[in-house]
Amino acid sequence: MAQIHFTSWLRTVVPDAPVTANGATVGEALDALLAQRPHVRSYVLDEQGRLRKHVCIFADGARLPREAALAHPIGPESQLHVMQALSGG
Repeated sequence: MAQIHFTSWLRTVVPDAPVTANGATVGEALDALLAQRPHVRSYVLDEQGRLRKHVCIFADGARLPREAALAHPIGPESQLHVMQALSGG
């Protein structure tokens, strides 16, 4: 199962430790996780199920393009890092 890590800002709504999820793609792994933790969905995905504008995902150390991130293939040993950029002034 892939391990999913969240940045500290998102840890207010997710566990402090990495969580595991099955899936052949980033999107499938996130869907499995979000089925168990539906309150996290709105922080990661928009109303159409797309990755939110200010969410970035790294898979096995590589930053994924936002438009293609959910379709990116992963393996059972993959490490995913979900980060939410903060903006403001």
